Amino acid sequence: MELRAVLDGIEYRLISGDLSKEVASVEYDSRKAASGSLFICVRGFTVDGHSFAEKACEQGASALVVDSNRENFPDDELAELTARYGVCIVETEDTHKHMADLSENFYLHPERKISVYGITGTKGKTTTAFMLREIFERCGKDTGLIGTVCNIIAGEKIHAAHTTPESRDLLGMMDKLERTGSEKLVMEVSSQALKLDRVRGIRYRTAAFTNLYEDHIAPNEHPDMEDYISCKLKIFDSCETGILNADCTVAERVEDYCRDKVKLLTYSIEGKADFVARNLRARRMGHVTGTVFELDSEYYKGDIFVALPGRFNVYNALCAICTAYIEAVDIDIVKNALENVSVPGRMQPVENGFGVNILVDYAHNAAALESVLDTLKEYTEGRIITVFGCGGNRAVTRRFEMGEVSGRLSDLTIITSDNPRKEEPEAIIRDIVTGISKTDGIYEIVPDRSEAIMHAVSIAKSGDTILIAGKGHEDYQIFADKTIHFDDCEQAAIAVAAREDMR
Repeated sequence: MELRAVLDGIEYRLISGDLSKEVASVEYDSRKAASGSLFICVRGFTVDGHSFAEKACEQGASALVVDSNRENFPDDELAELTARYGVCIVETEDTHKHMADLSENFYLHPERKISVYGITGTKGKTTTAFMLREIFERCGKDTGLIGTVCNIIAGEKIHAAHTTPESRDLLGMMDKLERTGSEKLVMEVSSQALKLDRVRGIRYRTAAFTNLYEDHIAPNEHPDMEDYISCKLKIFDSCETGILNADCTVAERVEDYCRDKVKLLTYSIEGKADFVARNLRARRMGHVTGTVFELDSEYYKGDIFVALPGRFNVYNALCAICTAYIEAVDIDIVKNALENVSVPGRMQPVENGFGVNILVDYAHNAAALESVLDTLKEYTEGRIITVFGCGGNRAVTRRFEMGEVSGRLSDLTIITSDNPRKEEPEAIIRDIVTGISKTDGIYEIVPDRSEAIMHAVSIAKSGDTILIAGKGHEDYQIFADKTIHFDDCEQAAIAVAAREDMR
């Protein structure tokens, strides 16, 4: 594609070179620049992409897009790159924003050819996204997924660096989906993605707002809660139908924003909404711990079982059900999907024949751990055995707080290692012990995480629950001198197999 075609519809200034240059790829990471690449110089929070312009040229880039608000790198200096490497250089007002426009042009607008379902909110995005993908897949629709745990594109799992990728990566994945015949994409839409134009140009069939809690307030994220919610509300600027948790703390604010702009479908537990869940009951089906609830809606009236425990997962299921209703999915398909859904690292069950409820969850701070343990008390006849550690080079207070929560709510805590990074695992464990010592909680220390999981599985009795917390979907463990493959679910399955061999 010629550079002038990639620039179509974008206001720009030609600094030097020839607009007829052929563009073979669009890149913002100089390490990926190759022969024929258009390299976009993005001014980031900590790194200025203009510093890597010459490296991109050395690797064969045919063109550069620079930011009009760049510091240093004057026109004459850039023109020297054209003289040395033959690149074309153009300037646009905001390269990060226009990266979406450039990518849409280069990939021939895949965002117009795929039905996109966006989910935003502080909590629940990941689980709701997996639920919705499961529903669509059971309809025979190949469905992509973009989110925190991973990206699933044309059946391939791809590591997720961000909850919502940079626009160039997002459009590249959408292009692959469209070329391989996928019709639908379910995606988590973070507040940062909405604030920083990562989803610029995307229009959603449905846009769901799950909830809002105080989070992501930091210098490089949101200065305050007003900025946080204002960014999230932007998702409704480009959707056909909005979906709202009517029980969330900012429901009225969302309703006001959407009034006269987009039709809203609401859901609630025991409240007033289009879709209401009532009479929630904990239930175990085989090795699966879940919840039965009575759905009251024009779509369906009757019981639904969701294969994940907790009130919050009923909210997630309601959100997915609302989308299925809008898409006219048969309710039996929805019920079957929710009965079988599994989310990597989110209350993920590990099958066993001992009558033990083994769950892997990403809870990696005190609030999340407390929420999970409070929920599991409703589902546990015996003891709750919690296995967790804390990450190194992170807030020390988190260790005290998680120790206190586990000591208070678990019958036994097995303190172990998480991602120690550059800290000594034993030092992190000592901090956790400081927190748990404020309670009467019983604890053991097993520094090796695989041994800790093995020990928990070996001592658990029928009716007990083992919660392996902190790492969830992560499949690695980071030490000072190395990073190794480590997956809590795999380790728990190994421990189950070892116990079975001893019977």
